[in-house]
Amino acid sequence: MTHSRLSLALTVSAVALLPGVAMAQDPDAPATRVDDIVVTAAPYGVARQATNIAVDVLDEEALTTAPSGSLGDVLNGLPGVRTTAFAAGAGRPVIRGLAGPRVQVLTNGLGLIDASSLSPDHQVAADPGEATRIEVLRGPQTLAFGGSAIGGVVNVIDGRIADERPEGGADGRVWAQTSTVDDGLTFGARGAFSAGPLVFTVDGLRREAGDYDIPVPAESRRQLEAEGETYEDTGGTTLENSFVDLSAFGAGVSWIGDWGFLGGSVKRTETDYGVPGHEHEHEPLAPPHDEEPVTIGLEQTRYDVRGELRLPSGPFARLRGGAAYADYTHTEFEGDEVGTVFTSEGVEGRLELVQVRRRGWDGAIGVQGLKRDFDAQGDEAYVPATDISELGVYTLQRLDYGGWGLEGGLRFDSRELDSVAGTRDFSTVSGSIGAYFKPTDALFLGLSVSRNGRAPTEAELFADGPHVATRAYEVGDADLGEEEVTSLEGALHWDRGPFTVDLHVFNADYDGFIDLVPTGVEDVDSELEIFQYVQTDATFRGLEVELAYRAWERGTDSLTLELGYDTVRGETDLGPPARIPPWSLSGRAELEWGPWTVRGQVRHVGEQTRVAAFELPTDAYTTADLYVGWSPREDGLILFAEARNLTDEEVREHTSFLKDLAPSPGRNLRVGAAYRF
Repeated sequence: MTHSRLSLALTVSAVALLPGVAMAQDPDAPATRVDDIVVTAAPYGVARQATNIAVDVLDEEALTTAPSGSLGDVLNGLPGVRTTAFAAGAGRPVIRGLAGPRVQVLTNGLGLIDASSLSPDHQVAADPGEATRIEVLRGPQTLAFGGSAIGGVVNVIDGRIADERPEGGADGRVWAQTSTVDDGLTFGARGAFSAGPLVFTVDGLRREAGDYDIPVPAESRRQLEAEGETYEDTGGTTLENSFVDLSAFGAGVSWIGDWGFLGGSVKRTETDYGVPGHEHEHEPLAPPHDEEPVTIGLEQTRYDVRGELRLPSGPFARLRGGAAYADYTHTEFEGDEVGTVFTSEGVEGRLELVQVRRRGWDGAIGVQGLKRDFDAQGDEAYVPATDISELGVYTLQRLDYGGWGLEGGLRFDSRELDSVAGTRDFSTVSGSIGAYFKPTDALFLGLSVSRNGRAPTEAELFADGPHVATRAYEVGDADLGEEEVTSLEGALHWDRGPFTVDLHVFNADYDGFIDLVPTGVEDVDSELEIFQYVQTDATFRGLEVELAYRAWERGTDSLTLELGYDTVRGETDLGPPARIPPWSLSGRAELEWGPWTVRGQVRHVGEQTRVAAFELPTDAYTTADLYVGWSPREDGLILFAEARNLTDEEVREHTSFLKDLAPSPGRNLRVGAAYRF
């Protein structure tokens, strides 16, 4: 970004702050429960039921009893959210049919500095088992995180840098669970201890799982028929090379006072996992059994600093910021031999000034920067070494008059990519504005429009080589322009008596949508079809709705019935985009009775027949789960058991590149325990 553009951005942002400076403090601002606040939505935080943004939150209790798995697998099934499902080791979130670089995955508000958005077989360098809270924002309205959030944001909050002292001087939790489908075992522990103004934290996670069981042969009926072979349902088997072995551990220290806090942390992640159906020679869709299995080893060391300074006077209440440095290595092994090594090393920082709340006016101004060096060496080094620099400045504003309000934001970004294949500079502008109306305390109606810009990635610009994970020889286009999307979203929240409704309807029109399409030409050496990155126009539209009814309540005991539905439809000038998830419908009943929690869920996912070239349809499926937990209310102990996929259904996620080679796990019984002190 040039100095003139940066000056302009700061000027516009400062002008946007003036109304908040001019107003007097409102002493009657309504209080909101801390659990309701979504910190990812804005630097000043907003309540879930009082924003146009589509939000889902998994808290510490939900994460403690959730199945062990990748980030995408744990979030799969939330409204509008699916997973790339590259077997057990790698699963990245898919939001409203968008994946990869269009979904920003964060740790405590900062990027992962890994290579997970580059390829579906690359694991996310943040495990749900490390988190105390995960916030999922669907849609592009969150301007604080730039163009890579054009589809949505997933923020993994780990609490490793404490911002408050633990009650009683110490707290923590330990948990463990085991599963039958993969002989899996997970164990984790975390603790926080205060000593005067200092708070120390320590945590660790260990997860081991073998090859998991599947109810049908690995290759799908559609895949075998496409190859001219006959499908025979020989019953359940084990999906070879689907193991995962993960260790993550970290520590932090914070200095906390009346003025705010300042802290630092370090984390080490080491993972080994298998990639089924990922052999590197011969026909990629029907690999011979004598090929060496492909495994991946991931290592990352990450250092974070974060703090907040409370300002005693003036137009701003807080100065907050953070920075992270990470050194990441992803090594693909063919048997015992090293095939390809991907590295990513960089630093990202963010600094924000949060306004004093005055008569319902909240706001913030911020700046974000990134410097990352990416490299790949080996047989699948299809993207050249690239140095990436980013700088963004933004402001977010919200005016709440009780019965109605306005919210909006503006962001300017500069991105430079420098590689041996070329150098490109991009400057993008993103903005959003929304209005909401609350005719009663129970009803919230919102409408927002946003226009976001996303600069192309290093792969979209400079790729040139075989990429077996996508079964394509990928060719980038160094002349690609920025991708722009104009989105319109309506929101409805209703909470009255025993009924709760959360509904979002959206339409996103893309100008210059970057897509990877087949050319009809085969690369002679790799025998893979050549796919080219091109730009076209596209439209994504859909609906997400959650309904809840408190059917019975007596004291702390209750019975709640829930219904959820989501659908998204994508269309480009070149036809349907690939891997768009089909619609899904789920029903759930949850009984809280004394120390017992009993929860049953049935989920139906429709078939998907609107497919892109070189993509096969997927069949519909229905799964059923049953959970039973026991937790004395006066204690921090939880014992639980869950049967998943009770009917041993064949599940193939349409969002997965491996859907026709690696179905999801079959029937699984898992049991676990957790204790919080």
